[in-house]
Amino acid sequence: MTTTPLRTLFDAQYAASRVQTEVAYDVRRDRLARLSKLLDQHAPDLSAAVAQDFGVRSAPLTDIADFFVLRSTMAHARSNLKSWMRPRRIATPMYLQPARAQVQCQPLGVVGIVSPWNYPLQLSFGPAITALAAGNRVMLKPSELTPRTSALTAELVARAFAPDEFCVVEGGAELSAEFTRLPFDHLFFTGSTAVGRKVAQAAAANLTPTTLELGGKSPCIVDASVRMDDAALKIAHGKLFNAGQTCIAPDYVLLPRGRQAEFADAFARAVAQLYPRIAGNPDYASILNDRQLARLQSLLAQAQAQGATLQQIEPQDGPAFTSGAAGMPLARQMAPVLVFGVTDAMELMQEEIFGPILPVLVYEELDTAIDFVNARPRPLALYWFGEDKAARNKVLARTVSGGVTINDTLLHIAHSGLPFGGVGDSGWGSYHGRTGFERLSQPKPVLLQSRFAMSHLFYPPYGKRLQRVMGLVRRFL
Repeated sequence: MTTTPLRTLFDAQYAASRVQTEVAYDVRRDRLARLSKLLDQHAPDLSAAVAQDFGVRSAPLTDIADFFVLRSTMAHARSNLKSWMRPRRIATPMYLQPARAQVQCQPLGVVGIVSPWNYPLQLSFGPAITALAAGNRVMLKPSELTPRTSALTAELVARAFAPDEFCVVEGGAELSAEFTRLPFDHLFFTGSTAVGRKVAQAAAANLTPTTLELGGKSPCIVDASVRMDDAALKIAHGKLFNAGQTCIAPDYVLLPRGRQAEFADAFARAVAQLYPRIAGNPDYASILNDRQLARLQSLLAQAQAQGATLQQIEPQDGPAFTSGAAGMPLARQMAPVLVFGVTDAMELMQEEIFGPILPVLVYEELDTAIDFVNARPRPLALYWFGEDKAARNKVLARTVSGGVTINDTLLHIAHSGLPFGGVGDSGWGSYHGRTGFERLSQPKPVLLQSRFAMSHLFYPPYGKRLQRVMGLVRRFL
């Protein structure tokens, strides 16, 4: 943990980025190698810190949720970095020939990253990998809600990097506000839509471009052609992974009318298959803290008071464990709950749930389900289940979302070559792969004029010659 003032750290990175505007391939490759070594060597310690922060979060869960995506992102960046850095030739229109054109991706300078608590490793180091690959300096502000993970992250980064290359700053909401007011060359934020609006406002004062990876209510549309047991298993996995504390978790299900009981039974079987017990199961993460648990319980109480029916799923009674990692309580392992009969007036349908609660709604026709999704802010993810290709294509064509997985959940984020990001209330800007590299670079257009250029034909004084030239050009436009 550094005690250096925030502005001093920023000024050092800013000055270094202006001195070294060209960041060679070998320099970028070395930075990625050091970060890769950090993650490989200290994965057990980082997993243990995450478990202590959550109370219950097994090392295998963190390996899948955080390290798997990071290793994939790192391998993809390292294997493609040279080609991404190479100037990209652009076809030149007839009226500018024989000039040549290209786009050169240059580092922006200093990239600030504000990361959340739910995937404290993936969502901190993932954007950092992309920023370092693009040749930038990085300042990371991890969440204060996972203090052990944040402190260890700061310690390990300080060992592997000079402060003017990559540094981590720790603190609460006040420091976060100060951080977002710094004049970064780019600011990357992952978190809630409400906080994202504040981040965008703070960045706007410096005309700092932003990438906002926010949340939202990601729907599952279950088609009439579905294989229900298969869909229920995949929906349950996507919903209950990390106990629902996932920005792209299914937030509600749209079912054909009359199939609610079939889905409920299939979902209960799926939960029992994935998590034979809830209490004391190390693979079933706990809700992060008491405040988050109270919020989820309040959502359920309000929905029930307004007429919703709750179906809590308890596969079987687990052992009466009373302590978890470092003696922390296991009481926050919240059993999954299906909610039927929800209405728009319920808070469950007004805000991102971020927990193991799944509202179930019904529709008469597919068009009704599509209209329901389109009447709400555009989601970060959308999931469709079924065998009818025409219905699938209709949903893809008529809905807009940050990303889509068909006949599964979550997995589009694991594809290193696919851009990941939101749209509208679920954010803006994408990263992962080449898309992220270009997002955190300046794509500088370069026109290389030929000695045989004819551009003087467009110079004044204007007259009949220009008229003949323009007449010729119009024939080709």
